[in-house]
Amino acid sequence: MSPAPVIIAIDGRSGAGKTTLAVELAARLRAHHKVSLFHLEDIYPGWNGLAAGIERYVSTVLTPLGRGEAASWVCWDWEKHYDGEPRVTLPAEIVIVEGVGAAAAAARPLLSAVIWAEAPDDVRRTRALDRDGETYEPFWDQWAAQEEEWLAADNVPLDADIRVRNPADGSAPADVLQVLPYLPALAPALAPELSARRGLRLRAERLDVRPDAAGLFGALYGRSPNAVWLDSSNAGAAPDADAGEAAERSRFSIMADDGGTFGQSVTHRSGHSLLSAGCATATVQGPFFRWLDTVWGLSAVEVPDAYPGGFALGWLGCLGYELKRETGGTDLPSPTPDAALIFAGRAVVLDHAEGAAWLLALDAPDADDWLVQARAAVETAGPAAQAGGSTGVVLPAAPAFRSRDTRAEYLAKISAAQHQIGEGNSYEVCLTTALSADIPADALDPWTTYLALRRRNPAPFASYLRLGSLTVASTSPERFLKIAADGGMRAEPIKGTRRRAADPAEDARLRTDLATALKDRAENIMIVDLLRNDLSHFAVPGSVTVSRLCAIESYSTVHQMVSTIDAQLKPGSSRAEAVAACFPAGSMTGAPKISTMAILDDLEGGARGVYSGAIGYFSLNGATDLAVAIRTLVVNARGDGTAELTLGVGGAITADSDPEDEYEEIRTKAFGVLSTLGADFPDA
Repeated sequence: MSPAPVIIAIDGRSGAGKTTLAVELAARLRAHHKVSLFHLEDIYPGWNGLAAGIERYVSTVLTPLGRGEAASWVCWDWEKHYDGEPRVTLPAEIVIVEGVGAAAAAARPLLSAVIWAEAPDDVRRTRALDRDGETYEPFWDQWAAQEEEWLAADNVPLDADIRVRNPADGSAPADVLQVLPYLPALAPALAPELSARRGLRLRAERLDVRPDAAGLFGALYGRSPNAVWLDSSNAGAAPDADAGEAAERSRFSIMADDGGTFGQSVTHRSGHSLLSAGCATATVQGPFFRWLDTVWGLSAVEVPDAYPGGFALGWLGCLGYELKRETGGTDLPSPTPDAALIFAGRAVVLDHAEGAAWLLALDAPDADDWLVQARAAVETAGPAAQAGGSTGVVLPAAPAFRSRDTRAEYLAKISAAQHQIGEGNSYEVCLTTALSADIPADALDPWTTYLALRRRNPAPFASYLRLGSLTVASTSPERFLKIAADGGMRAEPIKGTRRRAADPAEDARLRTDLATALKDRAENIMIVDLLRNDLSHFAVPGSVTVSRLCAIESYSTVHQMVSTIDAQLKPGSSRAEAVAACFPAGSMTGAPKISTMAILDDLEGGARGVYSGAIGYFSLNGATDLAVAIRTLVVNARGDGTAELTLGVGGAITADSDPEDEYEEIRTKAFGVLSTLGADFPDA
């Protein structure tokens, strides 16, 4: 008797490409494992024997193999239409079983993973008849009817761990192998495959040119279904003060999609992660941050000394506020994903400080071709555009936004928040509301909308994310959390904002007013204390410091009060857990965090979605840099020809907040996005 093997079933209707997928997947796995392969077509007792064949397979093949024993079974003689010779299938470290019914209900308790292969009906019939020719053709309809009857009672695709849209172009085995190690039941056995993803060679090429970033992104990724641009749109427009800090935040822009050999994507909703690589999609149960810990945190690439950036390829995208369910908050469903990320095995990084473009690619068969394409795109993108251009979007009709709360309702919620503060349940409540509008999906172009937003409100953490049906256009000025490759941690909360004025004297007065405002300083200091506590959970004792407290930074449209908290990550600590310990950003919850989040759930009456979450990257060198998702327009295409626009706005409520002033503040914060769309703040 051998140890119980890992058993992978590849199921699907006839002609879905199961046999070829199984054979090629087994060949790839044999590089590191002993693999045994079993085909169900060898055991079906005739053309009407699907049900009986499944029963034979489970009892005589799968059951002994699951115990680590050799399986003795009787094959079917398709020429004589009778039982044939006895055969033996030996157990191995990995056993692959394939065929119609391989993952039937009776078999699933004995399986480690289920792969469901699918293809269009006409493709399946052609494949099957090309393979078996005249033998199969008279029985096609009879066999297909058995498949339909079986699947009507046993929905295998619904329970599959991985679904493969099998294009029969040879890509399926590699795509399946990309996502197989994510399945918890297979991860220990596939440790060699996971290890192969570490120590990958990073190719980095510098071009001394300042390309127009928007034009370059459009040229490289304008047609990509999934693409991310982490855009330091205020690069070259340093603030009036604290230029060094702000310049560091605005130095790099990153653009990438999920194309190429290593491209993948993941969306997470309420404890379920959906991972896609090419034609394969895997479903993984469990918390998002636990999954993140399995794919990120260790240094997986060697970064060239000359490359100055923190991002060395990896995952990019957004985390929604509702991931708070994993960090002490309550479970609240959201209409948008709780997380949406792409894995970029190649990217362009713009260094605005040195006037250079870096082409990054993991060494792969398609890396050379991509580098040629990217190099040409950079060199033909034209010089970096100067500030200017339209800051508005021309639409057939301005979106008619509605607010989750009327003015009276929001004022009442402010009073309720102050009551909670008076009762000692919170010190500060970051109360938010949501504006939303329904539009025809083709009535607004998210790309041109983002370009107008970035011209109107350039920001160090601006970003444009196109992730399937979800588009995010953000002009965030606030860093949530940075963890450098060497373990240096930094949070930079913003609490306190004043508008800029055209008159220098008035502008200086507004800046001084913010610098001396006791309420704004109190809000900022409360969040600094909260973040010091968050960082301390994974920091070297004594390393948490506040290098800037309530400093004023002046940008093109606003003055802001910013503090900086630094720490050093404790060696050996999980970086994903360190991010989770700080999530969501304290500047978007209030303090103390957990009790205040519960208060907010009761008051707000709805999910925040992407708003108040985080946008950024998780790099292969263990670094991360995440912005707070504020000043962010979210476009969620519903698939029925309509889309919903949402814009979250809010403010920090303290004991001495003036409700009327707080309501005017959310109107002011919404103005930049609404005016870009030609829309008004709803009056109701």
